[in-house]
Amino acid sequence: MIRDRDAKFSSQFDDSVSRLRLQILKTPVRSPKANAICERTIGTIRRECLDYLIPLGEGHLRRILAEWVSHFNAARPHNALGPGIPHPPMDVPITLQAIRHKVPTGARVMARPVLGGLHHEYILQRAA
Repeated sequence: MIRDRDAKFSSQFDDSVSRLRLQILKTPVRSPKANAICERTIGTIRRECLDYLIPLGEGHLRRILAEWVSHFNAARPHNALGPGIPHPPMDVPITLQAIRHKVPTGARVMARPVLGGLHHEYILQRAA
């Protein structure tokens, strides 16, 4: 478990976490933003996934998170990529067009539900 060095975390808290067989990792001294990436990731997972699904146990939670992480890293658009996805498919070459919202000739858009339809992944396939 990652935690900062705030005084609100007592030694009793550390003891109770240790009894759960978890190791406590403290953030560096005088580094208030060291935990920011972790908190951002957890917030994104909560807002985009766990606010809409109720895990029924640890195994179910692990399956939900595995599917969501795969979707997040391989198919979800990221603004930093302007717009784009981290690992675009290689079988349908996409050239930059003046009109970005036009489906290329000879291709069609296919949707695949993720997490039971909570999210969808859209891909281009060659038209039959």
